Amino acid sequence: MTPSASTLAFVESPVQLLNVLEWAYAEAVSTPGGAVRLDGVPRQPGPLASRGLRPSPDAAAENAGPENAGPENAGPENAGPEDAAPAGTGFGDAARAASWLRIVVLPPTDPMSRGQLRRMAGLARDEGYEVAWQEARGGRLAPFKALAALARDVRAARRVVVGDPFSRYVQLLLTLVRAEELVVVDDGTATMEFVAQTGRGERLVRWHRVGGGGLPGRVRELAYAPVSAGARRRFTPAAGKGRRVEVFSSMPVTVHGAMTLRVNEFAWTRSRFGPPRLTKGTDLVGTSLVETGVVDPARYLDAVRALTLEHGATRYFAHRRESAEKLRALSEATGLEIVRPDLPLELIARRGPVGRTIVSFPSTVVHTLPYALTGTGVTVAVCNVDPAWLTGSASPRARSFLAGVTETARDVHRLPAQTASAAG
Repeated sequence: MTPSASTLAFVESPVQLLNVLEWAYAEAVSTPGGAVRLDGVPRQPGPLASRGLRPSPDAAAENAGPENAGPENAGPENAGPEDAAPAGTGFGDAARAASWLRIVVLPPTDPMSRGQLRRMAGLARDEGYEVAWQEARGGRLAPFKALAALARDVRAARRVVVGDPFSRYVQLLLTLVRAEELVVVDDGTATMEFVAQTGRGERLVRWHRVGGGGLPGRVRELAYAPVSAGARRRFTPAAGKGRRVEVFSSMPVTVHGAMTLRVNEFAWTRSRFGPPRLTKGTDLVGTSLVETGVVDPARYLDAVRALTLEHGATRYFAHRRESAEKLRALSEATGLEIVRPDLPLELIARRGPVGRTIVSFPSTVVHTLPYALTGTGVTVAVCNVDPAWLTGSASPRARSFLAGVTETARDVHRLPAQTASAAG
């Protein structure tokens, strides 16, 4: 049976997996000699090839894949071996059993996310880490089967790393955790809300979520309340109780109580990729604000058209959750080349080629790209969301949260207010 790793990480998105790699790299280089010794075995970060080990098959696919890989490259018919439900505990082969870090991927169902996660899993294996692909969705019994498969390793882990503290599945896993140390890595700008809510003692609710579901939804919330309350307590340890919580983040957060903060400066990304070749054009970065019901689709299209004309943009890097219909409409209305990245944008931009200016709406990348692209000469600009763009179903928190994302971004160019209003 594969030994349990001393550190167990749970990720549900490509960005979370990227930030686990960043955290592992920071942990390694901060240890004397550059080695991680949590399990008593010194380890050096670096590609598998440098240690004479076999690279993952996904690594070759990633290196050969186009930057604009679309859903056709991410569907089940192209799934790698890690897409199959694992047997037993489902963890890696014996050659990787001594790894101090084991990463468990709990994949969503959409093809784009799964495709990016496969490629990120290949990069993680190239760094020498174990990666398990554990299905936890797709059926009523899937979550319970996954819990049963993971229970032994969750209880044995000395440290647990999570990428989405709002995830109900992660919160369920926390009921099994015995580790004294818990690490939260970025799941984008949601980290800002997570730290704020735990600091105020509030229940954990995503900033764009609004109530709904009628009586069945309220019954589910009531039944789940003890699990949610337990997770909130676990994420807000009191000094002297022996439990530690670290936040590893690129976001502008101020931790509270017994939490500690380590800044994610994307050192691993900068050490492995680039610097990029710069093009003369401007790149736009897409957002899923329409898909989450925050921004009106017509207003969003108008805003993209206005930014394209003003900045001479030629490419649009789509968010993995953006629908094909929406992207088709954007292309027809603006003439932009739609690019579906096969990796998180921080890696795509660092690998290049990339425009000398990158324009984004309020999103994670206005905080992460300045770190990833430091010293490259790329300017990151942010266009705020006009309140008139918000839908009637947007949560009351949406306006102030999006404004805060813009106002707290470092080393970015803030576009004039008339740019945003002109799109309306």
